[in-house]
Amino acid sequence: MSTRYPFTAVVGMDDLRLALLLNAVSPAVGGVLVRGEKGTAKSTAVRALADLLPVVPVVAGCRFSCDPSSPDAGCPDGPHDAAHGTERSARMVELPVGASEDRLVGALDIEKALAEGVKAFEPGLLAAAHRGILYVDEVNLLSDHLIDHLLDAAAMGASHVEREGVSVRHAARFLLVGTMNPEEGELRPQLLDRFGLTVEVAASRVPEQRVEVVRRRLAFEDDPAAFAARWAGEEADLRERIIAARDLLPKVVLGDAALLQIAATCAAFEVDGMRADIVMARAATALAAWAGRTEVTSDDVRQAALLALPHRRRRNPFDAPGLDEDKLDETLEQFKGEEPQTDPDEDPEPDGPGDGGPGDGGPGGGGIPPQGEGPAPESDGVPEETPAEAPAPAPQGSGAGERAAVQAAEPFRTKMLSVPGLGEGAAGRRSRARTEHGRTTGATRPRGALTKLHLAATVQAAAPHQRARGRTGPGLVVRRDDLRQATREGREGNLVLFAVDASGSMAARQRMSAVKGAVLSLLLDAYQRRDKVGLITFRGRTADLALPPTSSVDAAAARLEKLPTGGRTPLSAGLLKAHDVLRIERLRDPSRRPLLVVVTDGRATGGGADPVALAARAARLHAAEGTASVVVDCETGHVRLGLAGSLARELGGTAVTLDELRADSIAGLVRDVQAEQTTRRAA
Repeated sequence: MSTRYPFTAVVGMDDLRLALLLNAVSPAVGGVLVRGEKGTAKSTAVRALADLLPVVPVVAGCRFSCDPSSPDAGCPDGPHDAAHGTERSARMVELPVGASEDRLVGALDIEKALAEGVKAFEPGLLAAAHRGILYVDEVNLLSDHLIDHLLDAAAMGASHVEREGVSVRHAARFLLVGTMNPEEGELRPQLLDRFGLTVEVAASRVPEQRVEVVRRRLAFEDDPAAFAARWAGEEADLRERIIAARDLLPKVVLGDAALLQIAATCAAFEVDGMRADIVMARAATALAAWAGRTEVTSDDVRQAALLALPHRRRRNPFDAPGLDEDKLDETLEQFKGEEPQTDPDEDPEPDGPGDGGPGDGGPGGGGIPPQGEGPAPESDGVPEETPAEAPAPAPQGSGAGERAAVQAAEPFRTKMLSVPGLGEGAAGRRSRARTEHGRTTGATRPRGALTKLHLAATVQAAAPHQRARGRTGPGLVVRRDDLRQATREGREGNLVLFAVDASGSMAARQRMSAVKGAVLSLLLDAYQRRDKVGLITFRGRTADLALPPTSSVDAAAARLEKLPTGGRTPLSAGLLKAHDVLRIERLRDPSRRPLLVVVTDGRATGGGADPVALAARAARLHAAEGTASVVVDCETGHVRLGLAGSLARELGGTAVTLDELRADSIAGLVRDVQAEQTTRRAA
């Protein structure tokens, strides 16, 4: 086993280290989601935690890590009567982004079942992580169905597998840690809520601290064993403190005053559901145990709120993370009530130097232990972010030099826009695709390892050869060549490229506000359907790639908020820019199919001597390559020229008005019914 970087040698990142240690003390807290930019030692800290966990007693030979003192009654390898126990180090199991469902939850051993006629279950990563750490790097890039399995097991402490005639339940209690870079896309709020705590990390801006990070990392790479030995004392002390806190945890009292503060805090921040209250209670209790106390204080509740609530307040990907600490302090003060008091006739238990709060690094305090040599690291957290306010709109007209940004109207649920045909791109929810999950549509010979057996097709392939294989009685002789892989149809995520007209023809403030609201709604839809998005704007004489294709739709929303308007309409330039962007993206990711969404009123007033003809020619380039296109017609008023509809025909796509874009639009419902009736008549 390779030497891991010591946990106590990590510089800064106090919140991250505290959140990990609280989960080590009390796995019931529910894990940690670590959000931060690349290169901030997220993975290093998580991997280092595994060496701090106490050894795990297990039943010898049990693949599901049962505890000899209380083996799981339903263990698939059981029963374990008078079980022989042994010890091993706590495991850290890593779940790769490209893992299959079978790899995660386990599956029937198909070849053994067919060859020997027995139902043999092969455990997955959830079983391997039982009583250890399950680490998911880039959890935001993990397929939704895997996240659902993962978080359900984390919440219930067990995994249930029902497939291919096999019904298995086994314990799966682990410390769940996920890391993610927000620039690569967000998790849905429903999934964020399933992580107990969250931490924002960023590289330190203090030069001395950065120097110490580099110095320690270089020393570790030069001689890992010697570097680890240098920190062995601090590691042993921290390991003992975790064990002591675990022993103290059942004795910690969570009084009514602390419970009232927890409930009031969750209510004040309008957190949905009750999971936040439960997580805060568990985290506050773990904080008290970590500080060596048997009673929860207001400081524990405050620290628990800072770790447990920020990600639960995000109702859409455009909400800024963080918590208003002034509001938190006001709420805690308002519902402070009576703090637990010690009996004056009894000697108070020594708490060590300081007040024992989570920020106290002294003995008995709740902070992170000292880090040995080097400058004392400061907090490495990320300051709370607030959305940048758009500049006040100036009087608008059609002048080329006008630069004004308006606020977007309220977003709404949009109609389903999809790419026709059948793709094979990344998992998502927008368009039909051949995937590993979904309804079974056929069978084929397996390419590599068999993962989804199509039983009927396998039997049909083997049946004609039974006489040649010597089978004359009942039963079936099945060989490897007979096995058939089930082909399934599900949904994929697409590249949704927005080309937004920001010219003077749409620069009326109210109209542009509606346009921005429509684009924001489409961005929310793209976020929910797991798409990549890009944003092109065109105004004046040129088109600009405001946002290269990315999975971070909140970045697109930020660019949209600052979008200036005014000037002529270089429609051809916008379409040609979109053509170039899609050409490059096809080279980078050929399997991800594009959907071009052009938001315009269709007027072409700039870009050349004959802007209308140039725009039509640019549109036909997209049509020739088969790019799926939708034109959102932003034309308003009593007199309508229908230019957006003409553009849609040149693109080979469809046109919808701003009103029809709404999922609950009457016009859209009527059109859908008419299209359905036409399809039925044709059939």
